[in-house]
Amino acid sequence: MLFGVVIDFIRRGLLKEKYSVLWLALCVAVMVLAVKRSILDTIALKLGVSYPPSLLFLVAFLFILLILLHFSVVISILHEKNKILAQEITMLRHIVKQGRDAGTSSAPESLE
Repeated sequence: MLFGVVIDFIRRGLLKEKYSVLWLALCVAVMVLAVKRSILDTIALKLGVSYPPSLLFLVAFLFILLILLHFSVVISILHEKNKILAQEITMLRHIVKQGRDAGTSSAPESLE
């Protein structure tokens, strides 16, 4: 179901492709482990997990942590870019204001 929702969000433009990769990987990994019980049992046995279905939840949880980490990095980068843009806008406003002040003070008095 989540796979379909992610595909629909991509199709409608609500989710960018580069952000959907981790969600789609999560869906595929959980689906493969849920359908191929032998793979899940083998991995659980090698990792020492006594109840294989709990490994399925662990995999999903780890993917979600990875997604959260990815979005935290993206938000941090966007925050920094936003701060720089705000500073540049403030500097540009200051320059424009100085230009207006200089333009009105040097204009002939007949134009004022």
